[in-house]
Amino acid sequence: MAIIVGMIILGITCIPAAYRMLIGPTAADRAAAADLLLVAVVGLLALLGFQNGSNYIFDIVLVAALVGFISAISLARALTGGIR
Repeated sequence: MAIIVGMIILGITCIPAAYRMLIGPTAADRAAAADLLLVAVVGLLALLGFQNGSNYIFDIVLVAALVGFISAISLARALTGGIR
């Protein structure tokens, strides 16, 4: 039951994040919303894998989290113009 509630909460979280990603006033807002959306989807996949008891979904979650982390850093670097 708790897994279902968590999936519903993460699903509801995806709606405003997707809206902000599409309508965001600046590129930084869109990047933050895309990162939030990725975290919510990774969380949904993790809960789905936990509910079904399948091990291969956790591999997908790990790869998606790593790709999301690298893309967030590279997008932040691109938005700042490479300034450290």
